[in-house]
Formats: sequence, C-alpha cells, structure tokens
Amino acid sequence: METARQELQKVAKRIQPHIHRTPVLTSRLINEIAGAELFFKCENFQRMGAFKMRGATNAILNLSADKQKKGVVTHSSGNFAQALSLAAKSLNVPAYIVMPDSAPEVKKAAVRTYGGQITECPSTLKDREETANRIQEETGATFIHPSNDLDVILGQGTAALELLEDHPDLEILVSPVGGGGLIAGAALAAKYFGKDCKCIGGEPAEADDAWRSLKSGKIETNETANTIADGLKTQLGDQNFPIILEHVEEIIRVSEDDIKEALRLIWERMKIIVEPSSAVALAAVLKEKERFRNKKVGILISGGNVDFSRLPF
Repeated sequence: METARQELQKVAKRIQPHIHRTPVLTSRLINEIAGAELFFKCENFQRMGAFKMRGATNAILNLSADKQKKGVVTHSSGNFAQALSLAAKSLNVPAYIVMPDSAPEVKKAAVRTYGGQITECPSTLKDREETANRIQEETGATFIHPSNDLDVILGQGTAALELLEDHPDLEILVSPVGGGGLIAGAALAAKYFGKDCKCIGGEPAEADDAWRSLKSGKIETNETANTIADGLKTQLGDQNFPIILEHVEEIIRVSEDDIKEALRLIWERMKIIVEPSSAVALAAVLKEKERFRNKKVGILISGGNVDFSRLPF
C-alpha cells in the first residue's frame, strides 16, 4: 500500500498552510513516573484546539470548486463541529452543523464564532443523520463524517507524521480511541514513517467498543458510555476499522480514575490544559508500565477544549 505513504505526504503538504505545526513537549518528571521516554504531540495548541482541524481541512480542500461553493455538512456536538466550521470559514466555504439540542451552550457558541450554521435536533443518531440528510438535499452540501472518511483519516494522520519527523526513532505511538479517525491515521503514519514503530490505543473502560471490536474482528457498539472522556463516546466506522484491525497492535482500557490521574499529571506537571480524552493515552502508558519501560513513546494529545463548568477535579 505504497500509495498510503504518498497520500499522507501529499495531505501534509496540502493542509500545511492552513494548520499549525504543533509543538512536541517532554516532562522529566512524567518520564520518571512512567519509566519511559515520552514525547507529547500537543494538538491542544492546534487551531480550534484539537487535531480535528487537520482532517476537516483536508476533506474540504479535496472537494471540487463547485462542491466547495455548495458547502459542507456534518453532525457533531464536539470538536469536529468546531473544526469543520473554522476550516470552512478559512476556505470561504459554507458549513452546516447539525448539533443535538442537549449540546453544551459553550460548544454551540464556539461553532457560531467559527461561522458554522447550526441546526439543532434531538440527540439520537437517527435524528442527527436525518437532519443532515435533509440539509444535504436542500443545499447540495457535501456530508463529511467526523471520523469515518478517508480524507479525514489521512488528515488526522499528519499529526503522527509530524511527530515521527521530529522523533524518527519512536518505538511506540499511543493514541486515544473514539470514532477511530485519529488512531487509524496514526497507525498508517507509524507503519509508513516509523522504524518498526507500533501503534497502541488508549480507551475508557466505560466506552470500550474499540477494544471489543479488535477482539471480535467486527464493529461493536456501546450500550452506555459513562466517561469523562466525552470526545471518545463515538464508535468506529467501516472506513477506519479495517485500518485499525490491520495496523493497531493493541488497545488498553483505562478506568475513570486512571484518566483523572493522568489528566491531573499533565495539567500540574506540564502546565498545559488538555481535555480528559487527551489524557487517556498517557493513562494507558501508566497503567501498563512494563510494556513501555525504557522505550521511546509518542503520545498524541488530541485536544484542549475543556468545559470549565464540568471539571473532574
């Protein structure tokens, strides 16, 4: 699949003028606690505060001029709603965002700031999909899925690609797992740009559909997802799952306490604000220290969009 290697390079070049190349930070203290050398790729410093800006930008840039004129539509209550809105605004493309009426006001306000046109609907997936379909029919806009879209996956993979360019000798790359877009992109980057670099996922035990999917070989779902890592409640799709199945070594499940402990460590020791979903990758490393001992490990910090009215501390 040499094309995946070339595609990732092409995508990185294509989106480069529209995104930040985010810093890679280290912490001597966290290295001591983990017993490993950790390199944090800080996508909390990305435009709109999360890695999703990469995939959204790539997906829009890949549309024809005619399609761009008609706009893009997605359904999301979180970071992808903001990412698509800002990417579309930067490229002069209309963005129609379907959000559940239960979404926090702070998230709706952020989407409006970035120029997204919000349509609210009940929070079931069925309602979201029907509303997005209706907007598509009315406007001719192109639907872009937050994680189950190859252009989006390749865009997200550029975060791991940059990390491997800065630190080519990483032995393991750890990514949080939610909808599967980031870890699928990261796994491709690890395979084609790492030197025998393995890709491992971290996932909340309270929303462990990807862990179960990797075991059963088919896409599993969650009945409930009672986790503070609210960005990881979504499930895998038919575009990203085959990549995950083939290229992700393992997924490590972490408890809510594990996530809070890792989150506190990053806030207190690294002095950076990250959202709970971002702490899941570090939580996985700290939970299974033996596996990572003395290794060089890349950790994808997925975003920093924290709802300060609902802090876990």
